[in-house]
Amino acid sequence: MTALTPTALTGRIVRLEPLSHDHKAGLIDAVTDGKLWNLWYTHIPTPEGMSAEIDRRLALQDAGSMIPFATRDLRPDRLIGMTTYMNIDASVPRVEIGSTWNAKSSQGTGTNAESKLLLLAHAFEVWNCPAVEFRTSWHNRQSRAAIERLGAKLDGVLRQHSYTDDGSLRDTCVYSVIAAEWPQVRASLRYRLGLDPRTAS
Repeated sequence: MTALTPTALTGRIVRLEPLSHDHKAGLIDAVTDGKLWNLWYTHIPTPEGMSAEIDRRLALQDAGSMIPFATRDLRPDRLIGMTTYMNIDASVPRVEIGSTWNAKSSQGTGTNAESKLLLLAHAFEVWNCPAVEFRTSWHNRQSRAAIERLGAKLDGVLRQHSYTDDGSLRDTCVYSVIAAEWPQVRASLRYRLGLDPRTAS
């Protein structure tokens, strides 16, 4: 099995860069675009909390449970958000794609679709994962719709699964794509991005 290690993933419009504190200023600009931290149903860092959030993600990387990225839109060459492989089980291997947020102005521009294409391709084609998981709040309808557009299937809902920032308990929707579904999911994503869906690269 290939080691699950950080590496930059580059597409036509997006590059996912292994996260570091060098990304802090650009990520503060990105999160301020739309004041994303005000979304009540998800946890997105404030500008003041960005350094601590980078520290948190890098600590999880050191522990072997996360590989975090800063997301860069290559067209204007600016950082637009963060994403990760998380809840990593290297013995399978199995990963979850999550802890993702993107600047308001980048939403609907194809950057998220290409990010998911890069992450899924690396998980299935380099790491040979049998499945890749996605989780989101029941109330995060935008995230649920985006996950379902990928072709991920709903495995179930974990009721009263985890505490939110306001102390309430959230229901968590669990989705997955399995390896047998990847060729169809890949073709769909490539078609959405204006690429030939019949090819893998």
